[in-house]
Amino acid sequence: MNEADAKKVLHRYLREVRAALIWKVQGISEYDARRPLAPTGTNLVGLIKHLSIVEAWYLGKTFERPFPEDLPWWDDEDDPQADAWATEDETREQIVDLYRRVGEHADATIEALPLDAPGQVPWWGDDHDVTLHQMLVHVLAETNRHAGHVDILRESVDGATGMSANNSNLPEYDEAGWAAYRTKLEQVARAADPDHAPTDSDEATPAK
Repeated sequence: MNEADAKKVLHRYLREVRAALIWKVQGISEYDARRPLAPTGTNLVGLIKHLSIVEAWYLGKTFERPFPEDLPWWDDEDDPQADAWATEDETREQIVDLYRRVGEHADATIEALPLDAPGQVPWWGDDHDVTLHQMLVHVLAETNRHAGHVDILRESVDGATGMSANNSNLPEYDEAGWAAYRTKLEQVARAADPDHAPTDSDEATPAK
């Protein structure tokens, strides 16, 4: 595979995961899109907001092609998690639209530069000298990591799974089928580690 084809492959995978992420924050209430769904406050729209920063910096500023809009969250000293949640003044649509615009800006960088184009990531210390190839892999890896978070969070909200509304990427089980599957996994887990599996009395005791 030549360099041009290699870049096209990486770029295609990045575009595909972006589209999946945008789908995952649509079709649910504003509340469900924004509310904390994990002990650390992880939430659907916040992950999109964070990834906007990721692309704007690693596929923009790193190559002296700064995103033209101000993104103050990165340097917010009052809130180290400022890029991980939506304020009352920020709508889901605004954050999704920003993610799209950042993506278009990143796309222009990817298309304009060769894979060996040099860049710098000052906050990486001694390893600050990078290439477009490295940054494409880095952004693709981070985006897919967070896409995994989004997958689980969205499934916990309404059961939606997969890469798009038309592709769940799972067997077509009905509710009873999934219940039977979960029961099988529970039984296997208990058999594999009976010392740590809950007992019938544990399950019968209401949580306080």
